[in-house]
Amino acid sequence: MTNKNAENSGCCSPGSGCCSVQPEVAAEEAGKRVEIDFLYLDLSVCTRCQGADQSLDQALSEVSQVLKAAGAEVVVNKINVNTEELAEKHRFVSSPTIRVNGRDIQMEVKESTCESCGDLCGEDVDCRVWVYRGRDYTVLPKELIVDAILREVYGGNEKRPPEGRYVVPENLKRFYAARSKMKSRTRRRKSRAGKGSRHCCSSRDSDSRCC
Repeated sequence: MTNKNAENSGCCSPGSGCCSVQPEVAAEEAGKRVEIDFLYLDLSVCTRCQGADQSLDQALSEVSQVLKAAGAEVVVNKINVNTEELAEKHRFVSSPTIRVNGRDIQMEVKESTCESCGDLCGEDVDCRVWVYRGRDYTVLPKELIVDAILREVYGGNEKRPPEGRYVVPENLKRFYAARSKMKSRTRRRKSRAGKGSRHCCSSRDSDSRCC
């Protein structure tokens, strides 16, 4: 634990360099908190969300020792944004999304048709395309996550851009509406199937041949 009064103790003569602070120590003294939000539509079917989830786990594994040496506290929130209300709450713009301390790791939103989510809801839906070093990826490269985390830890305290008015994108509205309709149809089918399987007679009348 760092002694806050050490800088005034006069342990070094001017210019001696014995108390110079290395980058790792500076980060540790700051007690940097790194909060990562992983926002997604679906992990059961969508290959892009599944790929982003795996890339995030791999990226965290690769930088774990660096973060430990920096004294950084890491918090990961994996959030299934499965309703329009949640989309508004989290200002969700595209699936999947990863934010580090509230900042999207890729501010530019680029999308293409996602067959997985289309199969899930029965409508054409677009999911995120990631751009890294001039190339497009439908599965998030873990290197993009690593860069964002290290930039947050060692890149200084950049101010977040002001948030403008948020409106749920039409693409997401279409997904939520289609999923809601599909779930309603499924519930109705199950309800009809349940009614059709009921016996017309009570157990005490089982020998009466009424059925």
